[in-house]
Amino acid sequence: MSFKYLLLAVFTLLVFNCKQPKAYLSKIEGTQIKISDSLNTDSQIEAFIKPYREHIKKDLDSVLAYSKETYSKTDGNFNTALGNFMADAVFDEANPIFNSRTGKNIDMVLLNHGGIRSIISKGNITTRTAYELMPFENSIVVVALKGTQIASLVNYLSKVKTAHPISKLKLVLNKSFDVLESSINGDNIDADKIYYVATNDYLYNGGDDMDFFKPNEGFFALNYKIRNALIDNFKKIDTINPVRDDRFIQIK
Repeated sequence: MSFKYLLLAVFTLLVFNCKQPKAYLSKIEGTQIKISDSLNTDSQIEAFIKPYREHIKKDLDSVLAYSKETYSKTDGNFNTALGNFMADAVFDEANPIFNSRTGKNIDMVLLNHGGIRSIISKGNITTRTAYELMPFENSIVVVALKGTQIASLVNYLSKVKTAHPISKLKLVLNKSFDVLESSINGDNIDADKIYYVATNDYLYNGGDDMDFFKPNEGFFALNYKIRNALIDNFKKIDTINPVRDDRFIQIK
């Protein structure tokens, strides 16, 4: 073996022998840092954020309308003044958009009781009110359903016995919670007709066990948040005074 090859062999052995062993994670340690008012704020960061914070606060506190009373989602068993207002507002704001895009009209609205996250207090209604009512980013969608699927929707509402907000749909139950009457816009539900139901994307995807939206005869995303529909509706009215009515009742 020549000196050149001998040198190369020695070098190769040295490289492999000096190779560092693989490192493995054996333990993770951490320290809990309590966050409280005692932590010092960074004056530069605070100065940078301040104008943005004040701008957002001004927008949220801008007065949009006035409420004659305080309204809660717990003020009725099957329909509530607050739920009725929200469902009607979604219809009023979403139907013109849907009609302009499709030439068709929304037949009814169904929202969910659990989606109402606050009350409307007596007095000024602000943009903040809308964010408190609907803090989620749920958007309005319209689903085309056959009358047979509407029957499943009606059956669902009769079984859950909850004041899910509805608009343009009327339900009357007997004391055993059987459906005595169901109609849309005053007409009996036709099993062969296609109805256009406005709801939110959460319910469309099966939220609250509402599995009657799929399959369907068509789906339309309006790219319009429920919160924004409420804000737009508040801006159009001076005073709100919603009431409980006979859209969903039980006869005992």
